[in-house]
Amino acid sequence: MTKKLSTTDLIKKIEKLTKQRMAEQPIVSLDSFRDAQQKLHPQNILVIEDDETQRHSLKRILESSGYQVKLAADGAELTLLLDQDQDIHLILMDVGLPWINGFELAQMMKEHRDLKKIPLIFLSAQADEKDFDKAREVGADDYIKKPFDIEKLKIRISELLSEQK
Repeated sequence: MTKKLSTTDLIKKIEKLTKQRMAEQPIVSLDSFRDAQQKLHPQNILVIEDDETQRHSLKRILESSGYQVKLAADGAELTLLLDQDQDIHLILMDVGLPWINGFELAQMMKEHRDLKKIPLIFLSAQADEKDFDKAREVGADDYIKKPFDIEKLKIRISELLSEQK
């Protein structure tokens, strides 16, 4: 009769064996190590974007890079996600959200004891100097104008996530 493992115990057992097997390899490339780490400890990105097509496109792009993605169309949907006990490692947010714009929402999030530590990137079609200033004012880490280069966005996300560690 086999002993039933809890989910936590199973995760620990898998991680331990994976690390052990990687250590037994004569050479493990840094990319292979990062890929294994990403699979064992995926990073969660929250995308707050009211345009459904853009929201789901960002989800597909980020998931193909190994991230887990949570989606919200606006502040109301964000409240449903905040009720769940999940770690968020980075936030991508549109400025032009309905009811509560991105700047207002970011200001509220930066006043929260846990959310204020999470890197925030604004994505917006608006690109006035006052918008960049407002983004800095509310604590954003970056402000990227739409349309944007996907590869540059992924690089910026990677930079901000590695600064967090």
